[in-house]
Amino acid sequence: MEVGQHAILKGYICERSQLTEQDRYHMLDVFSRHFEKIENKVFMRDLDEKEWVILLRDEHGIIQGFSTMMILTDRVDDIPVKALFSGDTIVAKEHWGSPELARIWGRFVLSLIDRGKGERLFWFLICQGYRTYRFLPLYFREFYPGLDRPFPPFDKKVRDALARMKFGEQFDPATGIIHAHGLQYRLRHGIADITSQKMTDPHIGFFCMMNPRHAEGDELACIAPLTRENFREVAYRIISWKDTDL
Repeated sequence: MEVGQHAILKGYICERSQLTEQDRYHMLDVFSRHFEKIENKVFMRDLDEKEWVILLRDEHGIIQGFSTMMILTDRVDDIPVKALFSGDTIVAKEHWGSPELARIWGRFVLSLIDRGKGERLFWFLICQGYRTYRFLPLYFREFYPGLDRPFPPFDKKVRDALARMKFGEQFDPATGIIHAHGLQYRLRHGIADITSQKMTDPHIGFFCMMNPRHAEGDELACIAPLTRENFREVAYRIISWKDTDL
């Protein structure tokens, strides 16, 4: 992972209820710089359903990135399952390469794993852009859907159940796609465009095959088991970085 300008970003997690009005509108501002078709009321409504927010601030205290999160619960084959759902997520393009979001997110997830001994815990992620999907092979040994790997039947049932719960008829279980609706935002042109060079990455090529209308706002529903054993070594290195290492 490139390190770029990441040293000037500082991240932390707060409960959504702790956000100030200024925080909320700074989040909307950075999101709107990277996505189009943003409806302010839809963004705020989606934010209000979340439980936690990871905030990334620059040296001036300005929000330059964030990720919203909530817990979803269901029963699949009469087995209780719990999933961390990641909602709206963005890091300002000038700060791409910073590990701060991945570091804070990883520490939070490890705390969930340690608190929920014996729970069937998953990460439920929706991917409109290749950069989001690319996080899965970076961090996890097992994730689905993935290149050259069968989707375990139980994990697919969990993914489908969570996607139907959250997105209803927008979700197509045959393709794993959450189809864009009229109010769906989409990445602006020039933000994370997929070039022929990027297509040489097999994971990016797989993502494009699975989500051919990503540029129109379609999302690929993905899942990864959340266990300590499922984290790759590089994930632990990112999580354990300290400011003095950067």
